[in-house]
Amino acid sequence: MSPRPPDSTLVSPQVLRDWRLPEPTGGKESRGSVLVVGGSSETLGAVLLAAEAALRSGAGKLQVAVPRSVAGLAALALPEALVRGLPETDAGAIRADAAELLLDLVGSCSALLVGPGMVDTGQTSDLVGRLLPDLQAGLVLDALGLAAVTDDTSCLHHLDGRVVLTPNPKELALTLHVDQDDVDDDPAGHARQLADQAQATVGLGGATSWIAAPDGRLWRDENGGAGLGVSGSGDVRAGVTAGLLARGAEAEQAAVWAAHLHGRAGERLAASVGRLGFLARELPPQIPRVQAEIDL
Repeated sequence: MSPRPPDSTLVSPQVLRDWRLPEPTGGKESRGSVLVVGGSSETLGAVLLAAEAALRSGAGKLQVAVPRSVAGLAALALPEALVRGLPETDAGAIRADAAELLLDLVGSCSALLVGPGMVDTGQTSDLVGRLLPDLQAGLVLDALGLAAVTDDTSCLHHLDGRVVLTPNPKELALTLHVDQDDVDDDPAGHARQLADQAQATVGLGGATSWIAAPDGRLWRDENGGAGLGVSGSGDVRAGVTAGLLARGAEAEQAAVWAAHLHGRAGERLAASVGRLGFLARELPPQIPRVQAEIDL
């Protein structure tokens, strides 16, 4: 069993009730807008999962940017969203020079999520690097979106902590250039290490979710279960995180709430359909129900 730091805070509904999310004050504009950038010609589903999760967590507006070859499918699947098709490589990955076509959307969004379903490490790292210099929105980097941090852990320092990184243990090991066994032995310590090096909040998935802030604060969430170890589950969690950032949550607050909402959504499904066998696409509709339980 991995060590449990004595200074970590166990996330519970009462902890979250004492740390309320910002309340919307009007229409959809007050709930913020999310831009999800990701996918490939073969992995559009990851974007769809993250995008729905962002709306289900309370964001007001949704924009997605995907390879041009699948933009029409995304528009049909997400009638709530503005969909922009981007130039792609011969293999169907988003090209780095697509950044020029994203600057207007990035400039107007409240939260930017990059990474779900992306497949070309070099192109993705370069794309993120081109979007970072003038970024004003909150940022979530998930999956291959972490490639830019793997290349340079200091690339996010100018964003003043308005960033959440959402790796799984394998991705955390790759980003820190360590063996995965090391991360498995001390997930909390490695989450803290990346948070310190990147000056970003880290939301690490796993049997226990660990959330590490750049200032050393640490939370653990023990909700969830084996059912969440299913394809697409991490995309949902990243989308929830982005949606909460768009609503105005601070980075560490969004990461902590997202871990709990994601875990409890899995537990609700496990209770109704069985511990194993539910699908990631069934998680987003549970998110507002879990929020309602916390708000009681």
